[in-house]
Amino acid sequence: MKVTGFTFLRNAVINDYPAKEAILSVLPLCDEFVIALGNSTDETAELVQNIDPKIRIIDTIWDESIREGGRVFADETNKAIAAISADTDWMIYIQGDEAIHEDYLPIIRKEMELELENKQVEALLLKYKHFYASYDYLAESRRWYRREVRIIKNLPGVHSYRDAQGFRINDRKLRVKLIDAYIFHYGWVKPPQGLQGKVRNFNQFYQTEEWIEENYPVQETFDMRNADRLVHFKGSHPKVMAPRIGAANWKFEKDLTKETPKMNFRRRLLQKIEDLTGLRLFEYRNYKIVK
Repeated sequence: MKVTGFTFLRNAVINDYPAKEAILSVLPLCDEFVIALGNSTDETAELVQNIDPKIRIIDTIWDESIREGGRVFADETNKAIAAISADTDWMIYIQGDEAIHEDYLPIIRKEMELELENKQVEALLLKYKHFYASYDYLAESRRWYRREVRIIKNLPGVHSYRDAQGFRINDRKLRVKLIDAYIFHYGWVKPPQGLQGKVRNFNQFYQTEEWIEENYPVQETFDMRNADRLVHFKGSHPKVMAPRIGAANWKFEKDLTKETPKMNFRRRLLQKIEDLTGLRLFEYRNYKIVK
């Protein structure tokens, strides 16, 4: 069984993404790893060049004219997929602000081996932990996707969909198996000014400059609008994240779980139903669970 990891990166240093940690977190599962390295204006190339001999880098140029729906992210992801060796069985996708805890690696490998010959399962669906503001808080609400495809069989027609959150085969949804493993998402872990910069930089690939200035003007305060609902994180982080977490130099004096804005009635009702039953009504699913 051959496994290839892949990602796309650009300006990971400027945006303070844990790109090196993301790659290191999945390398134990991979025989090789492909990085579509965009035209960065920082030291991203130097960051990833000497991580491991398994890594193969392809240089790319981002088409910044593709803003609708963040399609440039899917475009870059597809460049990485195109460079994956033809004899690869499973592809593991990790974005530059994600990581997989080492405790889940044996589970993932076992599931890949178990479903390798099962033609009904085309991908594995992983659960998510979304960290927000600091490494001590999780964003848990309907606004945050709770599952996504990150492990895919190397099948003809597989491509990144929309803004690279998920995948499809020839524009149909993948048949997936939900497994008991988590992706740790760190893209929203920033000090106040850094978080605001993330929002502004992220939206440049979706919106016009005028829209960004109107909706996210430069300010010094911490913006909790995207949090919706926070809970305290009581588990452990992946070991590869330890140096980064140890170097974090900001601390929130207030309990941020009490600082989030109030949800409207509809969201409160749907959230209450999910809390009581585990069912997320009207959830968007870019996949079909078959097992």
